[in-house]
Amino acid sequence: MATTNGNRKILDLKRWEFCAILPANTQNGTFVASSRHFRQQQLCVRGSTEAFIYNPSEDGWIPIASPALAGTFGAGAAGVAGAWSTGSTVGAASLTATGGTTTTIITNQTLARDLRGYKVLILSGPNAGAVITISSNTIATNAVITVPAQASAFTASTVYRLLTPRWYVVGAGTLAAGSFRVYDYATNTWTTLSQTGLPASLGTDGKLIATPSIVDGDFKNFATGTATSATGTTLTQTGKTWTASQWINSQVRITGGTGAGQIRTITANTADTLTVATWTTTPDATSTYAIEGNDNFLYYIGNNAVTMYRYDITANTWSTLSPIAARAAAPQAGMSAHWVHSVQESDWTNESVILNGRYIYSFQGGATANLHRYDIAGNTWATITYAPNADTLSTGTKYALHNGILYIQKDQIGRWYAYDFARSEMFPWGMMLYPQGAAVVGDTAFDVVYKDGATEIYYVHMVLNTLNIHLRQQVI
Repeated sequence: MATTNGNRKILDLKRWEFCAILPANTQNGTFVASSRHFRQQQLCVRGSTEAFIYNPSEDGWIPIASPALAGTFGAGAAGVAGAWSTGSTVGAASLTATGGTTTTIITNQTLARDLRGYKVLILSGPNAGAVITISSNTIATNAVITVPAQASAFTASTVYRLLTPRWYVVGAGTLAAGSFRVYDYATNTWTTLSQTGLPASLGTDGKLIATPSIVDGDFKNFATGTATSATGTTLTQTGKTWTASQWINSQVRITGGTGAGQIRTITANTADTLTVATWTTTPDATSTYAIEGNDNFLYYIGNNAVTMYRYDITANTWSTLSPIAARAAAPQAGMSAHWVHSVQESDWTNESVILNGRYIYSFQGGATANLHRYDIAGNTWATITYAPNADTLSTGTKYALHNGILYIQKDQIGRWYAYDFARSEMFPWGMMLYPQGAAVVGDTAFDVVYKDGATEIYYVHMVLNTLNIHLRQQVI
């Protein structure tokens, strides 16, 4: 029987309900990072040596291996989930199979979990461009992934990505080797990444931001089409009416036809033409494409500084960005940072002047009401005017983003707001009636979506300040 949601505003009041408690109290720096894959699992890093995964389907937490973060854990620590995995391999854009059949891919990875229901993306070789749901896999060295029968046999020339969670975590205090690490779900491994290029130390507050192509278990496409022509570094679809430069730093993925499976960062665009790094196989008029968030970039902002940093996943390198217009003020304790990708209003979804996927919004925190916005395509900051903005946000503030609304608990006092991006307006959203402990820096709110066909029911979750109490509330 299909699920129906009969809740109505005014008629039905929102209620917080208890969920499985976090195994230990939150403390300064504790955060939860959401995987947007189909299981929607959440990684909570409580300290340098403590991490847990929450499974919403079972309402349960489980400890995982120690993150072993260098430095001194506290304010400034942050984490985010990426869209794809190369297992225990880092500084790479893909994995290469060692062989296979029409129903199997033989990997060079030691898979540690059952990945059925997750997907694999074929970048090149047989079945290039296919996005295939995993039927099963072996738990072993050189694990074998089983998939539904494909048109061609997979071979040692098959290049692929696992579309499974991978959480990137940066610690705080004085940075050193081991301050920036990644936890890979498929292989159950922590791996140290390069922290070179970040500041010597991190504190106050901070956020890692991803711009993934996978949102809530599927690709989030901002534009799709079929090429009419291409060159070694361009793709054209005659008749498009894009605004010049709007797609810079997004990615284009060839989803079918000639060159299927290729992914490139967009470096420029005109009204109908995308410019990219050189194609391996030049697309043609049979090539279909999708424009998406860039899977290869992460951003770090915070540390009581306007400076922002970008991490290149495949190169394993950090760079300092130099925006054309700098941020108006440094983010402080209680700050936020969210990539906004799923606003439903037509002016946000219009691909000719796209707003979805283009911006990172960030409340400044530090007992201010200031809201700033970074334009990923234009590399510039702006200050956003909204109303009402009489209340301020500081230490203890928590945030959960879903579609076009950012749900906000102010400090630790329990008053909740909902910020509407399309209307640039703040609404009251209720009250957390359960008392909390001392306010601490670190975002421990997140959202979970229940799906049944076209029905979607949303929940905001939160672990309370300086406690292990975990509650959820349905969005009505």
